[in-house]
Amino acid sequence: MRQTIIIFAISMFFPFGIITAQVQPQKGRYQIPEEGFYQKEIKPSFEKTEKTPLQKRFTADINGLKHLPESQEDFMFYWHNPPESQGNTGTCWAYAATSFLESEIFRLTQKQVRLSEMYFVYMDYVERAKAFVRKRGDVYFEHGSEANAVTRMLKMHGALPFDAYPGKAANQRFHTHDAMMKEMKSFLQNVKHQNLWNETLVVETIKDIMNHYMGTPPKVVEVEGTAFSPESYRDEYLQIRADDFFSFMSTKSQNFNEMAALVEPDNWWGGDNYYNLPLNDYAGLIDDAVRNGFTVCICGDVTEPGHNSRKGISVVPSFDIPAAFINQDAREYRLDNHATTDDHCMHLVGVTDVGTETWYLIKDSGAGGFDGPDKGYRFFHEDYVRLKMMNVMIHKNAAKKVLDDIIK
Repeated sequence: MRQTIIIFAISMFFPFGIITAQVQPQKGRYQIPEEGFYQKEIKPSFEKTEKTPLQKRFTADINGLKHLPESQEDFMFYWHNPPESQGNTGTCWAYAATSFLESEIFRLTQKQVRLSEMYFVYMDYVERAKAFVRKRGDVYFEHGSEANAVTRMLKMHGALPFDAYPGKAANQRFHTHDAMMKEMKSFLQNVKHQNLWNETLVVETIKDIMNHYMGTPPKVVEVEGTAFSPESYRDEYLQIRADDFFSFMSTKSQNFNEMAALVEPDNWWGGDNYYNLPLNDYAGLIDDAVRNGFTVCICGDVTEPGHNSRKGISVVPSFDIPAAFINQDAREYRLDNHATTDDHCMHLVGVTDVGTETWYLIKDSGAGGFDGPDKGYRFFHEDYVRLKMMNVMIHKNAAKKVLDDIIK
């Protein structure tokens, strides 16, 4: 009788769909990671130094984990350009959002284009330099930004094809921005120290520094025999509108079903146009979008024990939190104590179901994305998305269901 009561009680609190969820790895271990794409390919291309010993990391033991996709071919996925490495830069936001826009352009026009990620980076740094002067130095000036910085720059400055502006020298294999960023920050600190608040001087100097390292963006490009400015290329050739893309988050720190700011240093301009959704609506929005013809630009935390670059999968280990307890408060707890941070932006391009488990195909420009068997891709379990992914950007038509409820 006692056993029957316990079983009945468990069934009351954990519905069948939950207790049959992902069999998560139960144990973690310290291990020294193997040298990966960054150590073997990226770093030697710009820095000739002796190898630095890698430090031990606590990781989830995922050996024997069941219900896994075997390869990217197990997924239903949509057109996207092949993965490209962001090199030695913190510009994942530009790579992810640019890839997302390329897929959207194909979905809307059937045109297969490759856009210049570095044009958006260049213009974002120009706008940041302007803000640095206007706010008297109170601006976060680093590699990082947010995915919707790309649509912001698309609206303000247009776009360029990749071939017209690769943003690096022809003989340079990977981007590397450390020296450029160091020089820009040094200049800006001198501006602040000496109160040289001349916006024209500051912006032109920042441009000169970027022109040296990245090259100067062209003012006119020729595409299929027609000359375009970045703005006319956006409007007439790409036929894409920045205002058609919306950003979403899920946090109890703001009112649900209203727009608010994403509180993150990378949101350096203080963008307050993130629709804040309850977790189930947020997760449902992502899943509905990718099952109905859309891809998603997604940003969140990738510094977890269950985020395994060598295997190319990301799960939530049970020693972190059992699947049944992943809810709004569990998510909020990690946001509040900064266990979840906005580390990395990626492009969600596909979905599959393995048994009762949902997995998402993630295109990743980061070095770790090239460590696994499917180069440039990762497989995210649905639990990982619910718990650790901070914000997404999608086309308005993919979000129509939630937007119709919010925008009366």
